[in-house]
Formats: sequence, C-alpha cells, structure tokens
Amino acid sequence: MFVIVGLGNPEKKYEGTRHNIGFAVIDTLADKYNISITEKKHKALCGTGVIEGVKVLLVKPLTYMNLSGDSVAEVMNFYKLDPEEDMLVVFDDISLAPGNIRIRKKGSAGGHNGIKSIIARCGTQNFMRIKVGVGEKPQGWDLADYVLGRFSSDDAGLMEDAIKDAIQAAIMMSQGDVDKAMNNYNAKKKV
Repeated sequence: MFVIVGLGNPEKKYEGTRHNIGFAVIDTLADKYNISITEKKHKALCGTGVIEGVKVLLVKPLTYMNLSGDSVAEVMNFYKLDPEEDMLVVFDDISLAPGNIRIRKKGSAGGHNGIKSIIARCGTQNFMRIKVGVGEKPQGWDLADYVLGRFSSDDAGLMEDAIKDAIQAAIMMSQGDVDKAMNNYNAKKKV
C-alpha cells in the first residue's frame, strides 16, 4: 500500500487557505478516483482505494499542521510501512510561485512546521514530497496570517492548475516514477 498525505488544518474556517492546499490535493484526488475520505482513525481522516492499479491510503491529519507527524507516524506504524519507500506528503510552499509545484525525494523541513513534525516523529527526512507553491508572503505581513489567508482571484486559477499537476505527479510517484514526475513538473511555469 502507498500512503499519500495532504497537510492542512482540520476546521472549516481553514478550508481554501494557502496552508490547506495539501488537503485540497487529497480531496481532488479522492473525487477523481471515487475514494471516500470519511474514516476517522490514526488522528486523521482516511480513505482507501485504488489509483491506476496501486492500492493507496489517502490521509488528512486532524492534528493541526504543527503536529502532523503524530498522525503520520501512527499511520505508518500501524500498517508497518516505510516512510522512505511508501509515503508521499503534499504541502504548501511559500518559496514557490502560485501554480508551480516542486517534487523532492527527500530534504529538510525548510521551515515548514508540518514537515518538521513528520521528520521528528517518523525519524527520517528521506520521504517523497510534493511542494505546492502558494507564493511569497508580502513584505510586512505576518507569516501565519499569510498562510492562513485565501488566494486572490488571480491566483485561484493558477492553483487549480497546480492541483491538477500535483495529482498527476502523485500518480506517477505512487507507481515508482519519481524521476519522471520530477522531470515533468519541476520546471518553473511562466506566470
């Protein structure tokens, strides 16, 4: 089984925010493949299904962003899966322009508290990830206010394209085609 985790915050008031783009990718992927993400377990909403022949578990941690690792570690331990081989995490990245995604096989948290928590609780930073660009915070803005804010109308269309790209990349990565996904999606889009 391959685990795809989307990061976000669980309350309704956070829907559609920059920080919840990981949840948006998971929800869109679930809709596309008729996977119901309604089972509450492992401090998360989970759904099991098949995507292009691969059995997957879609996970949306309910622990809030900064404690995402609590849920993710519980999932990986319960199913006796290796985060370095069997897991992909999708999350927001302020260093990428809206509409861009970046795929990595491993790496540091890069200041992202959700990833920091997953690294701490899973004991490795060697797991696959898709960073979805939400744009740099404007000068003078508080980072929390920015990532918990919503997309401008200009950026909303770019984000729809980024979600589609993230889904295609996630499908490739679940099938073991990480390098192909990186080659296809790591180039910057012209905005």
